[in-house]
Amino acid sequence: MGVLKRFEQRLEGLVNGTFAKVFKSEVQPVEIAGALQRECDNNASIWNRDRTVVPNDFIVELSAPDYERLSPYSGQLGDELAGLVRDYAKQQRYTFMGPIKVHLEKAEDLDTGLYRVRSRTLASSASQSAEPEAGGGPGRSGYGYPPPAHGAGGGHVAGAPPMPSAPPSGARSAPAGRPPAAGQAAGAQARRWIEINGTRHQISRPTLVLGRSTDADVRIDDPGVSRRHCEIRTGTPSTIQDLGSTNGIVVDGQHTTRATLRDGSRIVVGSTTIVYRQAEG
Repeated sequence: MGVLKRFEQRLEGLVNGTFAKVFKSEVQPVEIAGALQRECDNNASIWNRDRTVVPNDFIVELSAPDYERLSPYSGQLGDELAGLVRDYAKQQRYTFMGPIKVHLEKAEDLDTGLYRVRSRTLASSASQSAEPEAGGGPGRSGYGYPPPAHGAGGGHVAGAPPMPSAPPSGARSAPAGRPPAAGQAAGAQARRWIEINGTRHQISRPTLVLGRSTDADVRIDDPGVSRRHCEIRTGTPSTIQDLGSTNGIVVDGQHTTRATLRDGSRIVVGSTTIVYRQAEG
């Protein structure tokens, strides 16, 4: 079972529907969870062959309306999100310099439904000397939070330039991310594939349809996935397009209908996470 699915089940299992109001807010906890995973991936620092250190202190900035809805549950939600980060790090073999904390803050410059994630590596007193840890004592000194990015978005490195994408429907913003690395191949020179639950599926055609139907190019056995859920279109850059699915798509932590893809982009359909990959010929 995936980390995000376990996270959702934990939320649903809390006593007396504590989080009933949370799920009525424009920003869904699972979207924030996906953004935290992306924040770890984007800020992973390789110490040596056996240790990759990721941030352990996160701030999730929310619009005033979303913050008002979520703040009464910020303690429990923060603990659940910290647990998700811990589970994801274990899966990816990441380590931390100190205990994991997730804080919610209000940002007046964000519209309803938009959010922004910032992070830092905050060392505990026991780990400042050198060795990364999975947890530890109270936070001490560490790296400061990056400055907020202009505009809004979720699941991207603060301050990174946005990738171009078509405006999505509703109140969501188009996903942002880092541009491809210099020299990265595009068009026919690039190899493209997706990874689902550890299985690699090559993309060898201009379009690739994902869905629950046996007619889909890649079949996803997930009740939350529509028969023809979405379509990846290769190009410069490659994009993903929702095909009128029931539950939509989340790309790099943001709910959208169309988004630009880059190497490492994470796509969530139903409770299934798909990683898009591309590399030079």
